[in-house]
Amino acid sequence: MQPDTALDLATSQLNRVRDEIAKIIVGQQDVVDGVLICLLAGGHVLLEGVPGLGKTTLLRTLSRVLNLKYSRIQFTPDLMPADIVGSMFIDTESHSKTLRFQPGPIFAHLVLADEINRATPKTQSALLEAMQEHTVTSGTATHELEAPFLVMATQNPIEMEGTYPLPEAQLDRFLMKILVRYPSREDLNTIVDRTIQRDEVSIQRVLNREEILGLRGVCHQVLVAPHVQQYAIDLVMATQPGTPGAHELSTKFIRYGSSPRGAQALVECGRVLALMKGRLHLAIEDMEAVAAAVLRHRIILNFDAHADGQTPETILGQIIPSVGAAVH
Repeated sequence: MQPDTALDLATSQLNRVRDEIAKIIVGQQDVVDGVLICLLAGGHVLLEGVPGLGKTTLLRTLSRVLNLKYSRIQFTPDLMPADIVGSMFIDTESHSKTLRFQPGPIFAHLVLADEINRATPKTQSALLEAMQEHTVTSGTATHELEAPFLVMATQNPIEMEGTYPLPEAQLDRFLMKILVRYPSREDLNTIVDRTIQRDEVSIQRVLNREEILGLRGVCHQVLVAPHVQQYAIDLVMATQPGTPGAHELSTKFIRYGSSPRGAQALVECGRVLALMKGRLHLAIEDMEAVAAAVLRHRIILNFDAHADGQTPETILGQIIPSVGAAVH
């Protein structure tokens, strides 16, 4: 297949996926695009927002549009690791009474980890191990998780009593952290109209597993020029206090900056976004568009930042444009 043909087909397929999702999800285009980017980049996504903004509906709709296996895990304090990855049981139907592995809900293509911060650290780590290695070990056997494999974890910024916030080192394993905002007045009006009319919306299956894996291959063909790669490195180093390229706000307000995973994520997410825009080359603007979602959970603020009322949003909101201005 010629590059132009592959590019046109990939862009067309992605636009069809977005159009089908829009039949169910009103607005929230940044969230929809972010989840699609993580799926095609081979990473996982953390969504944070108050209840009722459509986080669960989004992944369920995506599984229908892409014809992928979907599972939902409701995280609670009494959830055990075996409830996620599966467990061994004695097969009483066989004469030898052998042990068999019963796969858990993690064995799906799209896994919704709902309210992940309500489970204990032991259970959280069982999920994160599967996310990182794409395998589950039970006894002496290792079981592969079928690609594509995406975990979409959600957490609410309210009712934090009795929760177990993810450690920063484990947050780093998520490709993106996306903040789900309230819908606009127009979007809210559309949501209420649909509720009143109660119309059954039928959505079409646009892609299948093989086509999604093919799209991943096209993403890897997106070219990265040396100066564009340097922008990703400059941006990550600007968040690291004490380094030659550190931004003045990093020195003042950031305790630990982004890890090298941040630079990798900027490039990988930017390549998918470039493909969505119909290009086979990565631009600095693509990485600027995804930078906040890629970096907001990879910087740790110091006491001065909290005392001054600073957040990752306010700090990155100044660092990202300043690094971009220096390049342009």
